Amino acid sequence: MRRPLLLVLGLAACTPAWAKKVDLDYQVRLLPSTSQAEVRLTLADGSAVRSLDFDLGKAGAYSEFHADGQWQQQGERGVWRPAPGKTSLSYRVQLDQKPHGGAYESRITPHWAVFRGDQLVPPARLDQQDGTELVARLAFELPAGWKSVETAWPRIGKQKFRIDNVSRLFDRPTGWMLAGNLGSRRTRLGETDVTVAAPQGQGMRRMDTLTLLTFVWPQVQAVFPRNPPKLLLVGARDEMWRGVLTGRNSLFLHSNRPLIGDSGNSPLLRELVQVFAQINDRDGSDWIGESLTDYYANELLRRAGGVSDDRYQAWQARLQKLGSKVTRLRGNQADPGQVARGVQLLQALDREIRLHTQNKRSLDDVARALMRVPSVNTEEFIQLSESVLGRQSEVLQSKLLR
Repeated sequence: MRRPLLLVLGLAACTPAWAKKVDLDYQVRLLPSTSQAEVRLTLADGSAVRSLDFDLGKAGAYSEFHADGQWQQQGERGVWRPAPGKTSLSYRVQLDQKPHGGAYESRITPHWAVFRGDQLVPPARLDQQDGTELVARLAFELPAGWKSVETAWPRIGKQKFRIDNVSRLFDRPTGWMLAGNLGSRRTRLGETDVTVAAPQGQGMRRMDTLTLLTFVWPQVQAVFPRNPPKLLLVGARDEMWRGVLTGRNSLFLHSNRPLIGDSGNSPLLRELVQVFAQINDRDGSDWIGESLTDYYANELLRRAGGVSDDRYQAWQARLQKLGSKVTRLRGNQADPGQVARGVQLLQALDREIRLHTQNKRSLDDVARALMRVPSVNTEEFIQLSESVLGRQSEVLQSKLLR
């Protein structure tokens, strides 16, 4: 029943060709002196939208609201009921965020800014007139001396981008963004325009990063047949969180992090797998997404010829050691031991599928099936795997999954 239901929902969500198109412009002015951005939403015709109900969150990041029409704020929510005609809502948002023990996850300095577009416009419930389609664009006003801005959205002018997310009714700018005096390297991989960008002087290894992506890209696409029009990798160093974080068609990579560590693990490839796979687990099945991500981050590098047999065996030994005491995989947040044990289970499942299908199918087929469902729990993962296998799985009868 799932496929017909999804088809009906997809058709219902489509905007008819005769829909009235109404411009929605996001104008962003970056303010390094106050660590903020000033954001203005402008509707060409406010009568097309009955209301926008924003989730402002708990941190108090949004302030100084000014609206044409009605604005009501209560607790973590704010509701804008636009005035007729050309109408605007403006506010300020704090860009500096330190959720990781004193390190910045997003930051604006006198010379550059690294942030998520999700911060600029909070998520909202849109109530609009029937037969209306909002056409969204994002434009930046940069501080004096700043030369450019990068986003993962299509560029339609100088510092201007088209925002169009077919999976959402309310198009808002999302994904990693970078502005200032930047250095960039670009290439086209498959059908995707790839950009690696960072502020000048932040130690980003742009060509190294682009070379690794070029090297492993065919293997990634062979497993995860997804073709984002753009992929943006942004990097910075000064006081930034020392990790890798994903966004919509984008990644943040700390400039000092190795592309491939001494253990053979690649934080960059791990997050790249997440960008492509987009597997959402639920119901205490965190092990699925985490273990699949770790499995493919290493497996795709091996398939590309980037891991020797002895290094691969050393990785296997580390998995064995990490997962040796794990007796249960289910839980809301998988720890490193559970992830390692989950990778071992996936390796065994891959061998089982290959054996019983005369090497015609593999775990790759399971991964592609997972890409087509909105979310998955352990029971559904078992069902999908057994449909690929064509029989009951002995591997998935493990006590680890009970």
